[in-house]
Amino acid sequence: MTLLRFEPLNDFGHINNFFQKFFDENIELKDSTKENFSPMINISENNDKIYVEAEIPGVNKKDINITLKDNILTIEGEKKSFKNDDLVKIYRSERSFGKFKRSFTLPVNVDSNKVSAKFTDGTLQIELEKHVPEQKKEKVIELK
Repeated sequence: MTLLRFEPLNDFGHINNFFQKFFDENIELKDSTKENFSPMINISENNDKIYVEAEIPGVNKKDINITLKDNILTIEGEKKSFKNDDLVKIYRSERSFGKFKRSFTLPVNVDSNKVSAKFTDGTLQIELEKHVPEQKKEKVIELK
């Protein structure tokens, strides 16, 4: 006879997955235009720089706008769908399209004059140099 350990909290994970799948499927049925594209983002750092990498396949370089204001990095753009005319019959459309906008408060202050970005093979890579505050010199004040 095999004994199984009863772990009631594991059942909550199964229930959560069931409801998540249920709602995701119903949203997909209602949203047949699939205008809910949102790129996946990674943010990392080393001693000198912050690195942001975004997966944006199928987006043209000219349709991406990157801004940095008050240490908030914003990436926005649009993944345009193919043109659908009445002569084309679509059997399946699973790709997501639409406008997107992602904003992130950076974990440290960065120098807005030392930012570079490149877009290659559907991947956006942004390098932001950390702002190194000037070391304030100790000033001796003479008593009179």
